[in-house]
Amino acid sequence: MPIETAQRTPVVPLPGDAPPGIYVHIPFCRHICPYCDFNTYAGQDELIPSYVDALIDEMRIAARENRSTNAPTLFFGGGTPSLLMADQVGQIISAARSLFGLRDDAEVTLESNPESLDADKLADLRDAGVNRLSIGVQSQQRAGLRVLGRGHTAERAELAIRDARSAGFDNISLDFIFGWPGQAEAEWQSDLETILEWQPEHVSLYSLIVEPGTPMHSAVDRGILKALDDDTAAGFYDMAVEALGNAGWEHYEIANWARQPNYRSRHNQLYWQAGPYHGFGAGAHGTIGSVRSSNQLLPSRYIAAIREGKRPHAVREALSDETSMGESMMLGLRLLVDGVSASAFTARHGVSMTERYVAEIERFTAVGLLEWHAPDRLRLTQRGALLANDVCAAFLT
Repeated sequence: MPIETAQRTPVVPLPGDAPPGIYVHIPFCRHICPYCDFNTYAGQDELIPSYVDALIDEMRIAARENRSTNAPTLFFGGGTPSLLMADQVGQIISAARSLFGLRDDAEVTLESNPESLDADKLADLRDAGVNRLSIGVQSQQRAGLRVLGRGHTAERAELAIRDARSAGFDNISLDFIFGWPGQAEAEWQSDLETILEWQPEHVSLYSLIVEPGTPMHSAVDRGILKALDDDTAAGFYDMAVEALGNAGWEHYEIANWARQPNYRSRHNQLYWQAGPYHGFGAGAHGTIGSVRSSNQLLPSRYIAAIREGKRPHAVREALSDETSMGESMMLGLRLLVDGVSASAFTARHGVSMTERYVAEIERFTAVGLLEWHAPDRLRLTQRGALLANDVCAAFLT
């Protein structure tokens, strides 16, 4: 039986008091997109059964060290988590429930690509306990799909969404990318119109960053592709803000919109609130209390470490008070509606936000990039959102 649909009231806990969410990394892909610099691997599907076993074993090891309970979210990220069979997904969900008290009303999200979904698979995933689906559409333009190296067609993406609805998914998030080489304004306008026509509950819109070391970066360097300039990409972002805003969507985070406030991503809000979360899988990051860890990147090394009964950490560090406070500001300011609560900041860090960051707050409010809101929350202004990276980074120095 599927678990109940995730509750529709956004959870915005005090970061220090929140029960940890759970992130599970599935690093396998059919092929690697030319812009991708995530921890993903193609051609290693034969490792998936052993990898799932290792994931569950890592969860058991972690539970012995820190048996947190009442987990509010479980997020399968990747990679392409939809490459797993539904029963493998179900095994991980069951382990999260038994080891970390995954709540009956927890938000359980699975990232997916359209070509790895069909009607039967979606029905099985829903029965396994997935209640929120994140689909990597990226573009509905033929040129965009080709430049981005996607493995599906526009028609396949639309079919995947229809099949997901038929399977009972009533909480669907779509990922789109804008600013890809050669993209025209009319093509982005068409994608925005498609989003409004499909009416997902949530959408994430990412401005393409051509990361060093990727095939796309090499193609741009060699003149094969021409990256869009920053002004054009900023104009596309403004188009999205206007189109979705006029349609009544809530722009609650820099790159994220919810059709209604209760469809915000509950799991990602844990990140933006600098809340605690377990990270399981190759390359996964986690933060529990003041300790942050990241795992071995290679799936084979990750599996080997688990078989030896070890935590597969590549890095484990204690966060300083300065780092924790800076991250509370940097991440919280990405929440365009809520911003950072001064009272919550004091409760967590034992320091007044307005005293610790008096210079930064005065500087950015004076030039109209930050504002106080209802009544003790500091947030970016509309103009500040356009310069969010610079404003947020100032609190980490």
